[in-house]
Amino acid sequence: MLGELTDKQINDVLESQFMGRIGCQAKGKPYIVPIGYAFEDPYIFARSKEGLKIEIMRENNEVCFQVDIIENMVNWRSVILWGTYEEISDEVEIQTATDIIMEKMAPVITSETLNPQGQPMAPVIVEKEKKAIVFRIKITKKSGRYEKSVN
Repeated sequence: MLGELTDKQINDVLESQFMGRIGCQAKGKPYIVPIGYAFEDPYIFARSKEGLKIEIMRENNEVCFQVDIIENMVNWRSVILWGTYEEISDEVEIQTATDIIMEKMAPVITSETLNPQGQPMAPVIVEKEKKAIVFRIKITKKSGRYEKSVN
């Protein structure tokens, strides 16, 4: 059975995941890459080093963002967002966005998968990168679809 996700189901997908794909375009060339993110409605927050993705989004701030949960070919959920890239430059806002991102990423960084034998892990220290860009996508539209096996 195919169907559309409700706004709450879309938000549930966004909140449950930490990796998505950002799509941007400049000079007629589309560009899609995976990024780690944190969702806090109405924004997607992320960090990136300066590079092609940041260059393209500075040139054309209209972007899309896609997240999915795929169990198998007949059981999946997919969300796509459209929005506007906003580079954060205020130091207080950068710290707030970074805290939101790290709160989302901390369970993944310290997960059993990364420490499978239960060995004590040293605390993860996140260094401030000189050229790290903190940004957010202001969500203007959301859409979600799903397929669920009826067997």
